[in-house]
Amino acid sequence: MNRRKFIKSSSVASAGLLSTNFNYTNQNNLRNNFNLKYAPHLGMFESHAGNDPISQLQFMIDQGFTAFEDNNMKNRNIQTQNNISSFMYKNNMHMGVFVGHKIYWKEPNLASGDLEKRTEFLKDIKESIEVAKRVNANWITVVPGHLDLKLNIGYQTSNVIETLKMASDFLEPHGIVMVLEPLNFRNHPGLFLSKSPQAYEICKAVNSPSCKILFDIYHQQIQEGNLIPNIEACWDEIAYFQIGDNPGRNEPNTGEINYKNIFKYIYEKDYSGILGMEHGNSKPKKEGELAVIEAYKKVDNFLN
Repeated sequence: MNRRKFIKSSSVASAGLLSTNFNYTNQNNLRNNFNLKYAPHLGMFESHAGNDPISQLQFMIDQGFTAFEDNNMKNRNIQTQNNISSFMYKNNMHMGVFVGHKIYWKEPNLASGDLEKRTEFLKDIKESIEVAKRVNANWITVVPGHLDLKLNIGYQTSNVIETLKMASDFLEPHGIVMVLEPLNFRNHPGLFLSKSPQAYEICKAVNSPSCKILFDIYHQQIQEGNLIPNIEACWDEIAYFQIGDNPGRNEPNTGEINYKNIFKYIYEKDYSGILGMEHGNSKPKKEGELAVIEAYKKVDNFLN
């Protein structure tokens, strides 16, 4: 499953708002006490909680999840953003990433150095600052788009760095961080940014607290493997993680990745940020939703 499908599926979940008739049993007394801030997304628990985003957030809280991410937040109307933000604030829930700009999946934008594309990107970033302030978000996802096959990679990298420096100048006064996400070649062939060392090099060149790495464990397992050593090598530039097992891009323990060990490593590094659950459910309906919760209980049990 690719990012475009996640954005589309999460947007469907915004159809209803602020219904107070939850169609599940509140289980506060059974709430899990996770060691890390795992962040589900809208649609992940809709068989239990219904289509209403607030009901879904309440269900997440009742299961012990203390964070939430929403790729599509920038495209939701202001009233929806305010409703979600207010509910999260009252319930001490942390906001994760949302996608901060139009992503060019099939044609170059930032890599090309095209001034119109650069202007469009910077406009999106300015708009995302207002959204981030509205929903109390600290991070926005940035994907630099497709390669420009007519340019040497060195020139493309220079173009990307120059644009990201401009974006950082807008973001820094607000304490907001754009997190660069390398995406794997199998799901997203032809994109400029695909590897963690490449993202690390760019962040070092931009040299801003507002330009860091989103290390998506699913993508980097496919792209480069060697996960813990690569996380260690990039650690000082990583600001956010996302999760998905491989193959399948579903919850932990459905594929080959040893998430229990990875989470233990991240925890022992004193990571206090968010880990976005940017994956599907391996089974349908309520059975699949309960399987997701059980999977996180198992992989989070790394202190015993």
